[in-house]
Amino acid sequence: MPAPASAGVPPSVRTAFVPGARLAGWAERFGASHGGYRFQDDDDGLRLLGSDGAEALLQAPWPADGRPGRGTGPLERLAALSSQPRRLGLLLVRRGGYGVGVASEGTLLASKAGTRYVQSRTAAGGQSQQRFARRRSNQADALVAAVAQQAAEVFGAAAFEYVVPGGDRALADLVLEEPLLREYARLPRLAYLDVAEPRAAVLKKAAADACSVRITVTDPAG
Repeated sequence: MPAPASAGVPPSVRTAFVPGARLAGWAERFGASHGGYRFQDDDDGLRLLGSDGAEALLQAPWPADGRPGRGTGPLERLAALSSQPRRLGLLLVRRGGYGVGVASEGTLLASKAGTRYVQSRTAAGGQSQQRFARRRSNQADALVAAVAQQAAEVFGAAAFEYVVPGGDRALADLVLEEPLLREYARLPRLAYLDVAEPRAAVLKKAAADACSVRITVTDPAG
């Protein structure tokens, strides 16, 4: 007898960002969709285990650092922690551009976004490939230096306590290694943000997401 069409289909996983003030409503809707839920607190965060097998992992945007959220239950405490007005320095960079900013409570206090081009890889070989590699390396070096300069100016406009990198991990790390950003590179780094080319609108959304609860929902396998 042939196996059902859904057999072997892996569970779907999706990520959402929810501000602390809206967390209770989100959890209520999750419970309504999955037959209720129970809590499981572990090292990764707070899990909501749906009766139908769905799971939601809820992670605070920052550690408690001696300032835990207050409330009568784990959901209330997580919401309170995530609603605290902490300041973050955003550093988003990809081959096509960058966005830097300082955010608090989901709002940008200072920001700068711009474009900068770095060529894509090529399959060509020989001397052409070598020339291309040198040109691409020079472009990447110029991008890193330019973003570091912009970040130093924006970061200097408002103090913050955490760095949030995003975009291309390798490029973001290189920018933070620049001497201009030495004092910021020492700050704690929060969860990496996977973002598109960091235009102004992307930077604005990243500021809201970085100050929200990161929720990873895993639906049961089909």
